[in-house]
Amino acid sequence: MNTEDTFHEVASLARALGLFQMNTTLLRQALAHRSYIHETGGESNERLEFLGDSVLSLIISEYLYHHFPHKTEGDLSKWRAYLVSADTLARLAQKLDLGRYLLLGVGEDKSGGRERKSILADALEALLAVIYLEYGWEKVKAFTLTHWQPLLAQMEKDDLPIDPKTHLQEVLQAKGSVPRYKLINTEGPDHNRLYTIAVYNGSRFLGKGMGRSKKEAEQEAAEAALKELE
Repeated sequence: MNTEDTFHEVASLARALGLFQMNTTLLRQALAHRSYIHETGGESNERLEFLGDSVLSLIISEYLYHHFPHKTEGDLSKWRAYLVSADTLARLAQKLDLGRYLLLGVGEDKSGGRERKSILADALEALLAVIYLEYGWEKVKAFTLTHWQPLLAQMEKDDLPIDPKTHLQEVLQAKGSVPRYKLINTEGPDHNRLYTIAVYNGSRFLGKGMGRSKKEAEQEAAEAALKELE
C-alpha cells in the first residue's frame, strides 16, 4: 500500500469513528507498528501508546471512583486492571475494526499481526492518545466511556469476568489438576519476538497460542484450551 492509499484508509477510519477534521498524519502514526517503521522509516505508535495508556487509566479510574463509592481500593484496582487489560483492549479494537487499518511490516502482516492482541491493544491506546491531543479531555473521555459502556455495565452488576488463564486454572483445579504451559517456539529478532506456548493437562495437549510476550501467548493458549474442553 503506497502513502496515498494509507492516508485514504486513515481518513476512512476517522470518518467511521466520527472523528472529523482529524489530523490524519497523527492518526496514521497511531496505526503504525514498529515492524512497518523498520521497513519504511518514520515514527511508530509507541510514544502515542505510552500516552494513551495513561489517558485510559485515568478515565477508568475516575469513573470507578465516582460510580462505586462503597468499593474498596482493592476491588477498584481489580476492576481497572480488567478494563485496561490487553485482552479487553484487543476485543474493543476488533469491534472498531482497527486491524483492517493497521500499518504493519510484510512479515508481521503475513504472520497474523492484524489479529494479534498486543498489536490491537497498543493501536487502541495510541488512538486514544490522538483523540486526546486533537480534541482534548472531554472528547476522549466521552469516546472511551461510550465504547467501554458494555463492560462498565458489568461492573454495575458486580460481575467481573476472569481472563482465560485464570478460568482454565479454575476448570482444571475442579478436576484435581492444573494446567502446564510449555514454550515450544521463539522466532524473530529481539525487538520483535514471537512466542508460541502450548498448554497441557498432564500429558494431554489442550491448545497453543502465539504472542509478542509469553504472557500473551499463555492467555491465547488458555483460550484455545477452554474451547477444546467445551
